[in-house]
Amino acid sequence: MLSGRAAIGGIGATEFSKESGRSELRLAAEAVLAALDDAGLSPADVDGMVTYSQDTNQEIAVARETGVGDLTFFSRVEYGGGAACGTVAHAAMAVATGLARTVVCYRAFNERSGRRFGQPNAGLSGEPTSQGLEMSWHVPYGLITPAAWVAMFARRYMHVYGATSEDFGRVAVTMRRHAATNPAAWFHGRPITLEEHQASRWIAEPLHLLDCCQESDGAVALVVTSAERARDLRRPPALITAAAQGSGAGQMMMTSYYRDDMTGLPEMSVVARQLWEMSGLSPSDVQAAILYDHFTPFVLTQLEELGFCGRGEAPGFVRDGGIALDGALPVNPHGGQLGEAYIHGMNGIAEAVRQLRGDAANQLAGVTNVLVTAGTGVPTSGLILSSG
Repeated sequence: MLSGRAAIGGIGATEFSKESGRSELRLAAEAVLAALDDAGLSPADVDGMVTYSQDTNQEIAVARETGVGDLTFFSRVEYGGGAACGTVAHAAMAVATGLARTVVCYRAFNERSGRRFGQPNAGLSGEPTSQGLEMSWHVPYGLITPAAWVAMFARRYMHVYGATSEDFGRVAVTMRRHAATNPAAWFHGRPITLEEHQASRWIAEPLHLLDCCQESDGAVALVVTSAERARDLRRPPALITAAAQGSGAGQMMMTSYYRDDMTGLPEMSVVARQLWEMSGLSPSDVQAAILYDHFTPFVLTQLEELGFCGRGEAPGFVRDGGIALDGALPVNPHGGQLGEAYIHGMNGIAEAVRQLRGDAANQLAGVTNVLVTAGTGVPTSGLILSSG
């Protein structure tokens, strides 16, 4: 059983910016070294590395640049932001099975000053691959960007459940309010109002600009080791109580339009079932949630898939202040990807660790269990981290 056998013992990050001025490899190395220092470990202690399939930095290159020696385990996780918690799951399995003793998970990119994921890419449907085939059903007709894909989902959710653009906007307003008091956030000191959200330009109706997460440069790294060893490190550990990956029936790479119902995220339901079963916990046992907020409508749907509220009830839950710092379920106290930075979800895992340690910028009281999710609309992953 994986539960409780591994822990995150160190976290590290670069600053979050719109133009880092340095290579993605250097960003990765900086974050890895910072995470090791946070844990009180040296590069010589590392024997495993995990990252995303989309990361441009080879494990062996990061190892060379940071002084890491032999590697006995290395792995990459597919599906973009859906990989975030999956990297920790892979690292935890390696530690629990003895394949590695200390594994570093990392994600580094110049997503604003370099390759911008939100830009149209007509070549998505031209590759002779399974993904190229599935994209060929809609990319040639202009449904070509992540915002447009999510907009189609959001319109159906609005039709079925009566949600409004203002309901989406309340998510963005809350995330920016949290970011405003987080010095590490790009939008530190810059909250927004619902009126400002509504006045922001359309990206793909019904999504406004402020429904879409940032484009950021930066890197985040995490150190995973055994729970026993982590308790002897420099900082309090975050136990990996549950870790899961999930893909639903009829899954496509981004937003599956050909299922019978287009208002849910079945892949997140697959993850949720595993998290609750592995941990033995329920939604009422969680004091905070770090939900992947690349687009506001998917925050609402995740609340429903994870069991924090019923189908179609998330707009009301948010409207009543449920995801605020003093709400029933504080969500993304750091400001999330809408407010802090978009580092493909890795900065959210770091925030969960900080909340459990008790040293977060917007520290919540009495945090013992934090649920974290990865990218939605794609095959995804999740974690429950607990105080050690």
